[in-house]
Amino acid sequence: MTTWSKQPLTLQQIDPLCKKYEMESILASIFVRRGITEGEDILYYLESDLRFQHEPYNFTAMEDAVERILQAKTEGEKVLVFGDSDVDGITSTVILYNYLKKIGIDVEYRVPQEDDAYGLSIKAVDDFASKGGTLIITVDCGISNNEEIAHANDLCIDVIITDHHNPPENLPEAIIILDPKTEDSGYPYKDISGAAVAYKLVSALRFAHTAFYGMEICIFEIKENSEEKYYEINCVKVRNLVKEKELHEKIIPGKTSIYDLKFPSFLQGQAIYVWDAPFVKSELKNVFGSGVEFNLNDLKAEICKMIPSLNNKSSSDLQSLSVIAKYIEKENSSLNSLYNLYVTYVKRIISINFKKDIEDERYDMQLVGLAALADIMPMKNENRIFVKNAIQSMKKDLPRKGLAELFTRLKINTESLNSTELSWSVNPAINATGRLGVPDLALNLFLSESPQEREIYAEKILDTYEERKNIVQNSVYELHNKAEESVNKFQNKLCLVTDENLHKGLTGLFAAKMMGEFNIPAIAVTLDEKVCVGSMRSCRGIIATTFLDNLGDIFINHGGHNYAAGFSFERKNLDLFLKRIEEKYENINLEDAETEIKIDAEIPEQYLTPKLFNLLDIFEPYGAENGELVFFSRQLKLCDAQLVGKKEPQHLKLTFDCGKYKFPAMFWGQGDRLRKDINIGEKYDILYSLSKNYFNGIQTNQLLIKELYTTGN
Repeated sequence: MTTWSKQPLTLQQIDPLCKKYEMESILASIFVRRGITEGEDILYYLESDLRFQHEPYNFTAMEDAVERILQAKTEGEKVLVFGDSDVDGITSTVILYNYLKKIGIDVEYRVPQEDDAYGLSIKAVDDFASKGGTLIITVDCGISNNEEIAHANDLCIDVIITDHHNPPENLPEAIIILDPKTEDSGYPYKDISGAAVAYKLVSALRFAHTAFYGMEICIFEIKENSEEKYYEINCVKVRNLVKEKELHEKIIPGKTSIYDLKFPSFLQGQAIYVWDAPFVKSELKNVFGSGVEFNLNDLKAEICKMIPSLNNKSSSDLQSLSVIAKYIEKENSSLNSLYNLYVTYVKRIISINFKKDIEDERYDMQLVGLAALADIMPMKNENRIFVKNAIQSMKKDLPRKGLAELFTRLKINTESLNSTELSWSVNPAINATGRLGVPDLALNLFLSESPQEREIYAEKILDTYEERKNIVQNSVYELHNKAEESVNKFQNKLCLVTDENLHKGLTGLFAAKMMGEFNIPAIAVTLDEKVCVGSMRSCRGIIATTFLDNLGDIFINHGGHNYAAGFSFERKNLDLFLKRIEEKYENINLEDAETEIKIDAEIPEQYLTPKLFNLLDIFEPYGAENGELVFFSRQLKLCDAQLVGKKEPQHLKLTFDCGKYKFPAMFWGQGDRLRKDINIGEKYDILYSLSKNYFNGIQTNQLLIKELYTTGN
């Protein structure tokens, strides 16, 4: 029987969150139990505005990438977008290819087909060179393609890598690398998808077509501390909406000379922006006298044309009005509020002057959201912004071309759409095309301008999806004995299956199924005459890329994420590969497997109300590192129970009396317990999650039972 536990909390842990963020104690307790206590983390649960995503020019090399691509446009170069064949790679390719084509670049795309290996290949480079190509941009791959990129360099082809996989010790010699996981990337959050990196590049290119691109400004403020009788100067340099440098100095009137200060040289050559220029000039005159002149631009005058409600606000007022300031506590927060207001102002102007770009960005965001879920990115930080806005756009703007046709075939109702349905219905269908070596089906679905063609591609994708499911099911059936023997051989530390009949494109799925069943890292390898291709899915603290690194230099290529990686090696090295596995598996030290469910809160009967279900929307999207909410309630009376099921009545539809409200509940696969240990009229303790069921346009709140316990009362 399923066991559970609840982390005890104190009022001192919960109360600060309740007061600061004006939230109820149940929400605060869930945040604390999940370790979400910092404002910068809470922000991404309570806010969804795209303003809270990170600026693309945080990437140190982003401006270089933009300049190289704009150079390619100016000089009429031929450009190749090279992507991967999974959901992340397909969406990355579509996002970047579509934009480059739109701005008039001579661009083509390529992803691995049929028996092609993962990542950029020598053949792909040679084929592109034969057409006179001079710039390759990789998406969702490239960070491990040292040999292939060196070959491109030899052919005078520049390579820009956009990727998100774990970088090797020695990086490829590409002219530019945009990968948030590289040490000097400059990007503030490492765990975004390849599609998100491609989206950031496109966003940066769009920004480059505005008057704000390359503009260097300095936001400046002067504050008086009347108690301690000094003035404080704060200023920050901003380029492409990103902070570059800050300077903070104290000035004691009558004692501090302007020649002793750094800020005049800091401001030199910059456009200086202040809030309320007349006031700032007056303060500067008080400090330095009338002999010192500053050329100030009044940010207040400009912004108040757009936001009149700020007209009577001082710079200190802005801090209390700033949404982001509530979550991010920093010194000189009034300066940060000014900076954030400036960014908001610029984006508001862009949204007015570049409406088509904003619309295109929303449709790109739908693909970024899919990729975040498909590549199992943590549902934290800006990934939450991506997925929230992707779903919102699918509902409000309608699904983009390609997705609309696929949604129709999958019978998806956008009104009830959530991250779970995207993860379990949409992404596997798209992924099947790459798994079976026909990713062009998905690419054509998203890129075709013909509705009739898109209908045909959507139908073919569903056929491919059904084929993929059958192949995996047969593989699991046929190779399960091999898997069990391997688990025993490797002392329950590792599962390794090698087989000639295992489909190359499905090694990852097979490994994932074995990992799920045995709860240990799993490796699946398809044996080909020349090159063996494999995948590793890991868990319990074992980093997949590190484990593969330790196997030595037998791989043609290998790489991936912490818990999902791929590799290939020549067939002649099979025995060496197996020998290395046997040598290294003993060093595997697995973290203890979790044997019980940690609940988010215990809900007394009187608090089990429709209002509780509002928590679903706060924690949506669910996914990696943000699992579904799980609750426990005691002594609930069962007032109805029915057997349900389309083919066989294997499930229970229950109804619990919670005092003022009655709630339906589903208990899947437990039909045989009715009238044995589950009886109408008795009271039970229940372990459950929350759900919103949609049927015929009507939403019903319901419980999903994980376990039901007899109370003895």
